[in-house]
Amino acid sequence: MLKRTLALAAGFALSLSGVFAQAADVLNVSAIPDEAPTELLRKFKPLGAYLEKELGMPVKFVPVADYAAVVEALAADRVDMAWLGGFTFVQTRLKTGNAIPLVQREQDEKFTSKFISADPAVKSLQDLKGRTFAFGSVSSTSGSLMPRYFMLKDGIKPEEFFSRVAYSGAHDATVAWVQSGKVDAGVLNASVWDKLVNSGKVDTDKVKVFATTPTYYDYNWTVRGSLDPELAAKIKKAFLALDPAKPEHKAILDLQAASRFIETKPENYQGIEEAARAAGLLK
Repeated sequence: MLKRTLALAAGFALSLSGVFAQAADVLNVSAIPDEAPTELLRKFKPLGAYLEKELGMPVKFVPVADYAAVVEALAADRVDMAWLGGFTFVQTRLKTGNAIPLVQREQDEKFTSKFISADPAVKSLQDLKGRTFAFGSVSSTSGSLMPRYFMLKDGIKPEEFFSRVAYSGAHDATVAWVQSGKVDAGVLNASVWDKLVNSGKVDTDKVKVFATTPTYYDYNWTVRGSLDPELAAKIKKAFLALDPAKPEHKAILDLQAASRFIETKPENYQGIEEAARAAGLLK
């Protein structure tokens, strides 16, 4: 199924830039696979078309199988820009030394994770002692790193506290696991939770949020450090120009779960680097 989906993704990439097939320059864009590949493509298609218009060049979406592949692709200059979580950005920045975070969603300044369970008796993490728990991807900021960091600060070591710790691989998969009873509880990013609730893809009569983490910085759009500075500036300008008062722009922003985009900087993610070191995920 994954191979088939990635094949479809590759087909989409070709179709998006087909009219520019003979062009010398293409903006290759990727994203951490924190949701199903088909959902990532659905979200990117209008944004890609907008960027093509604003930049005057083809934009190709390059799907990847896992979080590490995005880091490697940016480091090897195989992609020019990627949608990264906070931790993935830290990994990319440490690996490349010069990756540049351009913009983040306004809500990424104060992002949170939601702890969920289908058991109405669960009111706090303490009620889950000796039971099963799911994170998202091990490299996910909101689905693993920051929830784990806050647990450790509260004296909870997941591998000792829960009877079993599993990794679903993606936020929507975590919800599916909890809703089906595969695990007793899980944690995912607040934005995906809200989207799944609003779209009716989670039964809120069964699955409830019982806790929310403190805030932290999360996602951003990052470009490789070797990208032409003029092009990087044009990309940033295009994101900042997205205006929710314009219907065509609002449609793009809504798919990105963004009220608007704002500038960001590497220093915003220092706290995530510290959390990753505290959790033993960075040496």
